[in-house]
Amino acid sequence: MSDKKPLLPVKYDVVFRMFFADERDTESLTGFLKSVLKLPEEEYGEIEIADPHLLQEFNEDKLAIIDIKLHTKTRKVIHIEIQLKVTEELKNRIMYYGAKLITEQIGESGKYRDINKVISIVITDEILIKESPKYYHRFLQCEPETGVILSDLFETHTIELKKLPVNADGTNLCDWAKFIAAETEEELDMLAERNPEIGRAVIKLRKMSADEKARDLYERRLNAIRDIAMHVDDRALGIARNMLADSEPIEKITKYTGLPLEEIERLQNQ
Repeated sequence: MSDKKPLLPVKYDVVFRMFFADERDTESLTGFLKSVLKLPEEEYGEIEIADPHLLQEFNEDKLAIIDIKLHTKTRKVIHIEIQLKVTEELKNRIMYYGAKLITEQIGESGKYRDINKVISIVITDEILIKESPKYYHRFLQCEPETGVILSDLFETHTIELKKLPVNADGTNLCDWAKFIAAETEEELDMLAERNPEIGRAVIKLRKMSADEKARDLYERRLNAIRDIAMHVDDRALGIARNMLADSEPIEKITKYTGLPLEEIERLQNQ
């Protein structure tokens, strides 16, 4: 019987960080960044990973966001996060956190010229931009009528895994996004065969997936997510029961609890 471990899913935040925020091997991180950003080549020469030991402490706060913060050679700030769930607040939180990364750069001098560019890369496993079928977007602060950019101090890149085309579009970005979204070894093998850069990433993922410490971190994160989901579900069920007791419309109960219609009807028939 084979004791081969299944590959860890890269789209889970803790695995994503273990894979890309590895100070010992930044090749995959650099390759991914180059597929998304159009920065001068020299910017990638001295990538600095902030808080490289964050994973050791993530379990202290089960709701903590496990992300990656980087500095390029000229101290541009790059923030990367991956979200399996898209909430109504996510867009506002993206803007808030981007603004925070800007304002925290001003020290006691208070000089605005000291602010370095902030780039946010947000990867989601659900639809974030409903107004467009594109899986990738780049947002800047500009005037809609003329396209004139007021400032490029903060830009946001979004990658929506659910919108990826069945067949790759020939870009490195699409290949990296498919690598992150992959759920089977067959998918990864096909990517590796087509793209040598992804092939090296698959080899790295296999080594990481065989590491017991990495698997333990992944399992702990899964348990934390399950605990939170169970708590939220119990609370929502309690609210639904109270609203049913007050004869509130099912549509209203669904709206306020987030529970599916079938679950509300099941509670109603109990």
